[in-house]
Parts: sequence; C-alpha cells; structure tokens
Amino acid sequence: MTRPATTPPSDAAEDEEFQGLPPLPSGTRNYMTPQGHRQMRAELMNLLDVERPKVVETVSWAAKNGDRSENGDYLYGKKRLREIDRRIRHLTRRLDIAEVADPSAHHGRDQVFFGATVTYADSGGQEHTVTIKGIDESDSLRGEISWISPVARALLKAREGDEVMLMTPAGLQRLEVIEVRYPAPGEPA
Repeated sequence: MTRPATTPPSDAAEDEEFQGLPPLPSGTRNYMTPQGHRQMRAELMNLLDVERPKVVETVSWAAKNGDRSENGDYLYGKKRLREIDRRIRHLTRRLDIAEVADPSAHHGRDQVFFGATVTYADSGGQEHTVTIKGIDESDSLRGEISWISPVARALLKAREGDEVMLMTPAGLQRLEVIEVRYPAPGEPA
C-alpha cells in the first residue's frame, strides 16, 4: 500500500508554528511601535553577532571529539543552531514587512488607533485597560493586545464615549470606550 503524498509545510508556516505566534492575516502589514521594532532588531543582531557564533564554535569543537552520535555537546548544539536559524528567519521576515507606526503622533486625540491605551467597560460594567500593539510585541500579561485581536478590531476607530459590539463565543457583547490615551512624543509606547 502506498502512502499519499503530502506537501511539506513551508518554512514560514513552520517558523510561525514553532514561535507559537499567529500568522499575520494575508495582505496585511506588520504594524509595530518604534520600541517594538528596536527590540526585535536588537534580538536579531544578538542572534547573528553573539549567540549563533558561540554555538557554531561549540559545535565545531564537539565535532572534532569523535563519535557524534553520543556527543551531547554536538547534538544539543546542532539542535540549538536549528532553533536559532528558525528564529533568525522569522525575525528577518517580520522586520522586512514591518511598518513602524509611532503612537505619539496621535497624542491628545480621543479616537482609537494603533498604539492607543484604551479603558473600556464590558457589558457587566467591569473596566479593562489595554494597549493596542503589534502582533510580535503584544503581551497579554502586561495588558497589551495585538491590533488583529477581536477586542482591538472592535475598538479601532471608536472614540471616547462610543459603544462598540464584540462577537465572543458567548454571543454579542457591548463595550463602552471610557478613555483613550497615547504616549507623549518622546515617551516609550
């Protein structure tokens, strides 16, 4: 019995899956704050200039020590090199399509755009504060959400005092925008 042919996943899809990040919707830009862009670029430079050369040196040294099948330094080093190279490809792709948007350009405005810190009340009256950031820089533990998240999509372009609708697994939920803030020029986003 022959096995059906399968198409191997593309490097991009494999890299996204490895990173645990959702892929960007096709045809969209990779918006990020200046601070997020700097951090991502710094990580890429560190991988290229510091971490990868150290691991290559270790692997090269370990390869000279004989039987590679039982050489932990060699096996771990090769695995780590694959991880580093995958991350380098991911960072390079994301930076290539990055569009840096400075949220401070909207300082003093009351309409929700990329980079806004928004306080809103849900249907139950509970207040939440979120900052809308790029997909690669958002951190839900710090109250940062990606601009492609359902909450951010519902809030975008709303103004203070507006009510917007958010579709959730439990049904339609009404959100009221209470406050919109942007960092002042020169402040980190």
